[in-house]
Amino acid sequence: MLLAIDAGNTNLTIGIFEGEKIRTRWRLKTVHDQTPDEWGIKLRSLFAVEDLPLDLVKGIAVASVVPPLESTLLAMGERYFRTEPMFVTGRTETGLSVLVDNPREVGADRIVNAVAALAKYGGPCIVVDLGTAITFDAVSARQEYLGGVICPGIGISVSGLFQKTARLPMVDFKDPGRLIGTNTVQSMQSGLYYGTIAMIDGIVEGMRKEMGPETKAVATGGQAGLITKGSKWVRIADEDLTLEGLRMIWEMNRGR
Repeated sequence: MLLAIDAGNTNLTIGIFEGEKIRTRWRLKTVHDQTPDEWGIKLRSLFAVEDLPLDLVKGIAVASVVPPLESTLLAMGERYFRTEPMFVTGRTETGLSVLVDNPREVGADRIVNAVAALAKYGGPCIVVDLGTAITFDAVSARQEYLGGVICPGIGISVSGLFQKTARLPMVDFKDPGRLIGTNTVQSMQSGLYYGTIAMIDGIVEGMRKEMGPETKAVATGGQAGLITKGSKWVRIADEDLTLEGLRMIWEMNRGR
C-alpha cells in the first residue's frame, strides 16, 4: 500500500492506495508544531479505525508546501512506517517540462495536480485548486507546465470579511440559491459564492484564450463540487486529484 500525503497550509489530506485504487482518505488540520510522535500516533489511530496494519504501507509520497512540516513527516515515516518518505521536489521525475522562470518556486502540489490532470483528462488543461489560495495551473498537450495564477482562497475571503468589519458575521461558503440576498447572511454568501465563481470563470476564460478553445478545466479541493455546480467553464470536480498525482509520481520514481 501507498500512503499519500498532501500537506497544505490549512489541511493535510491523506490517502491510502491499494494499487491504483484509493481505499480511504482523511483530512486533518495542519498543525505546524506537532512532533513526529504526535503525527505518528494520530495516523496509527486512523489506521486502527480502518483495521489497517501499519506494516502494509510500503511507500510514502508527500507533496508539501509547509517546509517546517517536512522534517517532522520524514521522521514520522521512518519511525512509524519504517520507510523514508518521497518528497516531490523540483528534482523529482514527473514527466513534465516545467517552463517557468524559476521551477523551484512552483509548489509541489501544483506539479502533482498537473501530472494527474494530464494523465486523467488529457491536455491542454487547467487545474483549479481550491485551497488556502486558489491556484490555476496551465498544462499543455506536450506535457509542459506553462505557469498559472494565484488568488486569495475562499477561507481567506470569509475570514477577512468577518475580521475586518464590525457588524458582519462569520458565514459558511454555500450557494444561497439566488444572487440578490434579502438579509446580511444571504448577501454575504451570495457575494462569496457568486463572486468566487465569477472570478474563476473569468480567469479560466482568459487562460483558454491563450491556450486554445479545446482546453479543459478541472477543479480539486474541498469546495470543488460547489464550484463546478455553478461554473460555466469548470465542469469537472476531482477530489482526489492531488493524491492520484502523488501515486503516479511515486510509481515513476519507485526503485530510483
